Amino acid sequence: MLGFFFRLLATAAGLWIASAIVPGIDVGQSSTFFLAAVLLGIVNAFVRPIIIVLTLPISVLTLGLFLMVINAGMLGLVAWLLDDFALSGFFAALLGSLIISVVSWWTSWSVGPEGEVELITFRKHR
Repeated sequence: MLGFFFRLLATAAGLWIASAIVPGIDVGQSSTFFLAAVLLGIVNAFVRPIIIVLTLPISVLTLGLFLMVINAGMLGLVAWLLDDFALSGFFAALLGSLIISVVSWWTSWSVGPEGEVELITFRKHR
């Protein structure tokens, strides 16, 4: 359960970083980051797999690059559903989804398969 909240917090942090870096992403209130993170998780769990299956031929043709367009579309869907979250265009959604994906990837790497936060330590052998 701690891993779920850690991933939710990381997605909200990714949204915050994206809104700070990308000029076309505007978020009204700070609570909107968490609401958008929850909604993005729900959209990615239910809508994204259907879209991926429907666009499988074009994803194969573009060697998977079309998945970035799908991610931007999912972020656009979340912005459309929330009043305090606005995207100015496709490229803002694309860049924002890339930033959120990198932060989420790093978080998933930090959170183990059991959903627990793992700390990896390295010891120097003598």
